[in-house]
Amino acid sequence: MKDPYEVLGVPKTATQEEIKKAYRKLAKQYHPDNYANNPLADLAAEKFKEINEAYEKLSGGSAYSAGEEYRRSGEGAGNYAQIRNLIQMYRLDEAEQILDGLTNRNGEWFFLKGTIFLQRGWYAQGINFIRQAVNLEPNNMEYRMALNQYMNQSRQYRDVGSGMAGGSMSPCECCQGLICADCCCECMGGDLIPCC
Repeated sequence: MKDPYEVLGVPKTATQEEIKKAYRKLAKQYHPDNYANNPLADLAAEKFKEINEAYEKLSGGSAYSAGEEYRRSGEGAGNYAQIRNLIQMYRLDEAEQILDGLTNRNGEWFFLKGTIFLQRGWYAQGINFIRQAVNLEPNNMEYRMALNQYMNQSRQYRDVGSGMAGGSMSPCECCQGLICADCCCECMGGDLIPCC
């Protein structure tokens, strides 16, 4: 493995806070979601993995002391921060395992569960969990903005899909298309619409 300090671009004298800040910046830059349908996706995924390994090494974690930390700390904001960190590192199974172990199902719990589902591509379930987070904490702008973002993306996909399917064809346009197709078939020796 490369020198973890070099991978994260920090000096060997860096504090834990500087390491964490450098990690977050790089993880955001090389996150797989940023490279969907991109020819550089494989390179970005490799770099993302390298960044995560370097951060684990420098932060003293492995795959990981997260479970131990959870058992020792009890429920609270620290667990949610840890879960967010695991989601950011794309370690969704670990994040979900810790999240499912929490008994306090508040807005943050539903938001993080929805985020995990969305990261996995399970959009309907993810949006439902985030909607529940907004219902529980309607003044939380992070939850509301995330819900709006995913709802807009969902709406765009529906609009594109209905446009591709010709969703708003009038009966006249349909008839014209059939007549044109029949003429083409007859020119080629066939008969799409036989006359009586």
